[in-house]
Amino acid sequence: MIIDKQAIEKQTRMYMFDLLNTAKEHGFKGEDNWELSMVTDTERIKIQKDYYPTIAARIFPEILLQVFHTIKSRLNQSGYPEDHKVVTRTVLNEELTYLVAFNPKRPRT
Repeated sequence: MIIDKQAIEKQTRMYMFDLLNTAKEHGFKGEDNWELSMVTDTERIKIQKDYYPTIAARIFPEILLQVFHTIKSRLNQSGYPEDHKVVTRTVLNEELTYLVAFNPKRPRT
């Protein structure tokens, strides 16, 4: 499988732009962090119902894992062991098609 580095970089830049703008708009402080997840459409809907603000983007499954790791790196969130267990096959089999960011300290009221 050929991985398109330009597509990964483009998706990463757009997502980071949305994250930083949303954090600024909603007055995130230094201790406020984004929780980043690769999810199905059903999981995305639940997160968006439970938390505000959320940033969700549909990303091709073939590059989702690479975009996820690149954004985690740019947010200075070291990879957690469970992040590294996920492989492209898992992304495809579980129909993970969305990247969703939310702040667990900001539940929707």
